[in-house]
Amino acid sequence: MTGVLVTGGAGFIGCNFVRFALKGRPEWRVVVLDALTYAGNLENLQGLEEAYPGRYRFVRGDVTDSALLEKLFGEEGFEYVVHFAAESHVDRSILGPLAFVRTNVLGTAALLEVARLAWKEKKGRYLQVSTDEVYGALGEEGAFTESTPLDPSSPYSASKAAADHLVLAYHRTFGLEAVLTRCCNNYGPYQFPEKLIPFMIVRALDGKPCPVYGQGQNVRDWIHVQDHNRGVLLALEKGRPGEVYNLGARCERRNLDIVRALLTELSVLKGWDISRLEERIAFVKDRPGHDWRYAIDPGKAERELGFTPQVPFEEGLRDTVAWYLQNEGWWRRILSGEYLEFVKKLYGTQA
Repeated sequence: MTGVLVTGGAGFIGCNFVRFALKGRPEWRVVVLDALTYAGNLENLQGLEEAYPGRYRFVRGDVTDSALLEKLFGEEGFEYVVHFAAESHVDRSILGPLAFVRTNVLGTAALLEVARLAWKEKKGRYLQVSTDEVYGALGEEGAFTESTPLDPSSPYSASKAAADHLVLAYHRTFGLEAVLTRCCNNYGPYQFPEKLIPFMIVRALDGKPCPVYGQGQNVRDWIHVQDHNRGVLLALEKGRPGEVYNLGARCERRNLDIVRALLTELSVLKGWDISRLEERIAFVKDRPGHDWRYAIDPGKAERELGFTPQVPFEEGLRDTVAWYLQNEGWWRRILSGEYLEFVKKLYGTQA
């Protein structure tokens, strides 16, 4: 068995990766390490122990806990590490930056150091999952490439940029076999409802206004979570050590257009009056440091890894809306008082 540590595996992208990997790599034994903070949810991993006996283990713990990491490396003899664990929401980083520094920077440093020491005799491979937000913002044209200078705008993206530099430094200084991926906006099942797509779905289903920052003209590049995870797996197994690979689907959309598309799809499925769709949208004050446009050039991953996204955006969006309709109990249990207070802080009374 190939031992694989997946940090943050109870979160949105991580849990989808774990399911994807267990199904597609029968020789893998996957250990998930997750602190189960607000966005980590054990329900996301339900059924895996029964479906993959002897090949799956969950450990609740913090990625900054070096003693725990050393213990797990000793017990499992990991050959691969896939590091998803991170504080990942820009808005939360504005409300509380230090949590992002702790998890994203110190957590990455702890994991790198334990891996370095564990792999002195037996080689292993480390994959860092990062974000296009480390590049900052684009104008009306162009796309981020791996050589684009890092220019983060928020505490979140700054903490991820710092972690990226640590990973590449460990490769250059210590020879750690590390690969780094940077991806655009993800969407799909199990996404915590603070992110744009599930947030708007949940708001609309509850008959509440859908708050849109500014005039909704900011542009983001979108990829289905399964396509992202295909790229992560390719980078882990085929990527050149010390290299960065951008993962994207060449799918740019304005935030307002995303919200309108979601409301249209929900109107069709729920029988709502489409002519009153715009009444469901509430424009709110823009957030500080809101980057204008992101766009990823995935050409390097396409050439070197054979990466090809397979889920068309319109199809993926329809499937995502259907998943949230079919799994209302899952997101209802998430909407706690803390979540509602967070929404009020972000969007004010209009939310």
